[in-house]
Amino acid sequence: MYMSSDVKSFGEHKANWVTISSDEYESMKSTLEVMSDPELLQQIEESKEDFKAGRYKELRELMDEEL
Repeated sequence: MYMSSDVKSFGEHKANWVTISSDEYESMKSTLEVMSDPELLQQIEESKEDFKAGRYKELRELMDEEL
């Protein structure tokens, strides 16, 4: 990622320019979307609690159930 420290002045405003890849931009948009969804954030917290409490199955267990 290239970051420029050049500051351009336009009247009273100063703008800093940052160049990022389109992949990074899409990732940032997705993160903002998740962080803006209270219901999804609650589900994530519940999932973390379940994991800490051992309430999960490993992939191998799930695959064995399918057979």
